[in-house]
Amino acid sequence: MTSPSLDKSTPAAGTSSSGGEPILRLSGVTKNFPMRSGVFGRTTGSVSAVAGVDFELRKGETLGLVGESGCGKSTLARLIMGLLPVSAGSVEFEGQDITKLSRSGMRPLRREMQMIFQDPYGSLNPRRRVGSIIGDPFAIHKIADGEDRVRRVKELMELVGLNPEHYNRFPADFSGGQRQRIGVARALALRPKLLVCDEPVSALDVSIQAQVINLLDDLQDELGLSYIFIAHDLSVVRHVSDRVAVMYLGKVVELGTAERLYTEPRHPYTNALLSAVPLADPDRAAQRKRLVLVGDVPSPVNPPSGCRFHPRCPKAQEKCAAEVPTLDSGEGVALDPDDLAACHFPVLPGEDLTQARSALTGVQATPEAVFGAIGSNPGSGDPTNRDSTNGDSTNSGARA
Repeated sequence: MTSPSLDKSTPAAGTSSSGGEPILRLSGVTKNFPMRSGVFGRTTGSVSAVAGVDFELRKGETLGLVGESGCGKSTLARLIMGLLPVSAGSVEFEGQDITKLSRSGMRPLRREMQMIFQDPYGSLNPRRRVGSIIGDPFAIHKIADGEDRVRRVKELMELVGLNPEHYNRFPADFSGGQRQRIGVARALALRPKLLVCDEPVSALDVSIQAQVINLLDDLQDELGLSYIFIAHDLSVVRHVSDRVAVMYLGKVVELGTAERLYTEPRHPYTNALLSAVPLADPDRAAQRKRLVLVGDVPSPVNPPSGCRFHPRCPKAQEKCAAEVPTLDSGEGVALDPDDLAACHFPVLPGEDLTQARSALTGVQATPEAVFGAIGSNPGSGDPTNRDSTNGDSTNSGARA
């Protein structure tokens, strides 16, 4: 299926991703967006979208990135790609700090780093033919033109499962899954080493999702690609990822192998996310204890002190509000180098968080406790009303 022009060396069979060399390294990556108001657009504050993210991506590895909407996943993807400037920290690609490069300096690296965007309908120009869209990288980087470019584009279309005879069709002539394949073909045109996939299947039907995921998996084995895979669907992330990073309010709160993180999550927030995943077995679903978070996600304009999750955490202690946990901290739990949690009091194996009671709010993270607290508010005709004096709060749930 692969044409000679697309052949690429691949890792040896059986090579562990944990032993691979890092292709990407993030150190203290931070992004603050200024808030402006008034006629003159004066800066009145800032939004902390990404706050000191550190992790590595190894060659041939897939790193899943999950978290609630607004936690900074897509912003982090754009910082990695150099589409947004970082406020602080560094992004190293193959040992080179790309945050200090000019636009012209980044140009050669665009061939090595590509992005698949979330919306297959909005990421393609509806007025241009598919052949021109896929062929843009060849034209921009002056690699091929004329018949050579046409041949390469048709090879790419065949590689991602599209009919090369549809070269002259417009995006409107394709289904959602086919449009996403067009985006994949465009991203693969220059044979990159790194693909950042920003929710590449969220806008697709379930059957089409499976096709695109299997395609990405096959291309990784065939071309030796490294992926950062951003998604809301935790089941999809578990299927495609070697390791998973969990983000909350701009920070990575847990990072570990997919197998360990899904079976023994260490951070209370990760536990809440996983407890919200639907189960196909009704008997198992009935027996599972749902961990429901209290309160709303804090504003990134004024994030909480210490651990950003402590206002909603069932295990929160005074230390959580005073000190910022690092990604390797933890009391009473020995974590492997690949299994890290930014928590002062990580969840112990077998611990029932629904019975935990926060020392800061005094509320258990169970549906009964939360709804009981709402009902106890005097004169609370509005279920979103809170009594700030006793720490009672609404049930906001945990969205995967």
